[in-house]
Amino acid sequence: MELKRELKNRHVQLIAIGGTIGTGLFLGSGKAIALAGPSIILAYLIVGTALFFVMRALGELLLSNTGYTSFTDFATEYIGPWAGYVTGWTYWFCWIMTAMADIIAVGIYAQYWFDVPQWVPALVCLLILLALNLLTVKLFGELEFWFSIIKVVTIVALIVVGAFMILTGVQTGAGQASISNLWTHGGLFPNGPVGFLLAFQMVVFAFVGVELVGVTAAETADPQKNIPSAINKIPVRILLFYVGALIVILAINPWNTMDASSSPFVQVFALAGIPIAAGIINFVVLTSAASAGNSGMFSTSRMLYNLGGNRQASAKFAKLNKRSVPQNALIVSTIVVSAGALLSKLMPEDAFSLVTTVSAICFIWVWSIILISHIIYKRKNRALHEASKFKAPFTPFINYVLLAFFVFLLGVMLYAEATRTALLLTPVWFILLLILYRIRIKARM
Repeated sequence: MELKRELKNRHVQLIAIGGTIGTGLFLGSGKAIALAGPSIILAYLIVGTALFFVMRALGELLLSNTGYTSFTDFATEYIGPWAGYVTGWTYWFCWIMTAMADIIAVGIYAQYWFDVPQWVPALVCLLILLALNLLTVKLFGELEFWFSIIKVVTIVALIVVGAFMILTGVQTGAGQASISNLWTHGGLFPNGPVGFLLAFQMVVFAFVGVELVGVTAAETADPQKNIPSAINKIPVRILLFYVGALIVILAINPWNTMDASSSPFVQVFALAGIPIAAGIINFVVLTSAASAGNSGMFSTSRMLYNLGGNRQASAKFAKLNKRSVPQNALIVSTIVVSAGALLSKLMPEDAFSLVTTVSAICFIWVWSIILISHIIYKRKNRALHEASKFKAPFTPFINYVLLAFFVFLLGVMLYAEATRTALLLTPVWFILLLILYRIRIKARM
């Protein structure tokens, strides 16, 4: 029995959109704006452009061999079994942490309407997502489709309402809505280059999940058509959903009058005179968190399935139920997420910052492995690359540029006090994985 290709074009397109719009934009952008000011727009544009080229490399690699189920397969083939092992477990770890944070967030957001302990709605959400994901992969696609529709409608509404306010010069509690607000409050870089660079950690986290299209490859109908289509539309999404939304937000609500602890979206809708703005955005953020939790359950279960199939984890994880869903992998991942959610409740308030930083660092590892695999693939299989209908542009030059950029981002995280501890702790995870890999290899001998 194999995974079924039940994800249609509309599912893949909206999964790609969902992967590029998350709580990092709805919530995290407030803190990033406080650090960088209007230059945050440039930060999102830089990281978004970098990840588009990563996705092009990922797309070419996936389509070069229809037997690949995720990026761990080509990491194993082109770098070595150790790389597939470390990358697979690292990706699982990344999404486990992200799902923990988002499921807890669901509980917190639900308290806006219901006076119940936060673990109750968090657990209910987790069980509903588990039940739906156990049925068919098509249901996962449908959930992501509708979750993403909600995000898109919200952002488009913000841009339309905001554009009207800017064009008519509406006077708000924060001053007159005008495009000049982007540079009249200390310039584009009001906190200098340091503030600009310190915002990159949250910007990187905002794009976490953009590579989720790669995990759906084995369950996508007509991948040769649908995967390139989803990847090629990423630049448009970045320009519209990130750059467009942030320009509107900062033109209406100058960066120096913004509350960093509150969602910029709530603040702009409030300035527009929409009294139920907080309730609307709370609903959107709740569904966004549920969407991220749903993506986390899907990606962690498929990664465990892949690791089990490659004998890098228990073979039980490679078993499918009668509906072609990796049931064992899905249940185990859900249990870990729920246990982590319980622990998260006992953690200090800065736990979320620690989790997002570790997650961002681990995703940088995954993106780097994709780039390195593509460099080796192109060198070893030049004929296959030349025959590809979805060649990654400007390679291998752009791959080396992006790898240097990722190293630079890690340097920035080491410099920043808020992210230094997480950066210094993360290597422990990789050392542990390499030790476990060596033990596993010796056990086979």
